[in-house]
Amino acid sequence: MNFPAELRYTKDHEWIRLDGNVATIGITDYAQDQLGDIVYLDITALGKTLGGEEVFGTVEAVKTVSDLFLPVAGTITEQNTVLAQKPELVNTDPYGEGWIIKMTVADMASVGELLNAEAYTALVG
Repeated sequence: MNFPAELRYTKDHEWIRLDGNVATIGITDYAQDQLGDIVYLDITALGKTLGGEEVFGTVEAVKTVSDLFLPVAGTITEQNTVLAQKPELVNTDPYGEGWIIKMTVADMASVGELLNAEAYTALVG
């Protein structure tokens, strides 16, 4: 499993990458592996302001549907529209082309409270 050191992680298996106060969010390599072949993503909160750990959409795999949780509070500003035609990018490139949303972070300090790569690795074993 691949867990890049520059990212932060949640116990719900989302990752976050910061560029100023804009964050890119996706699901981890572990999460995509556990879900299996991803066939559809439904982002229901585009343009909305949500709290940390609130559901912003769902990911549908061949055998299951799982909620997607926002790592920190903020406003969802963009979704990866390429995933509508190529949801498998979440499986093949979860930290690159398979990103799911971008958001403006409400409280930058909250990002520091998330798991680093070492702690996330320990969580998933």
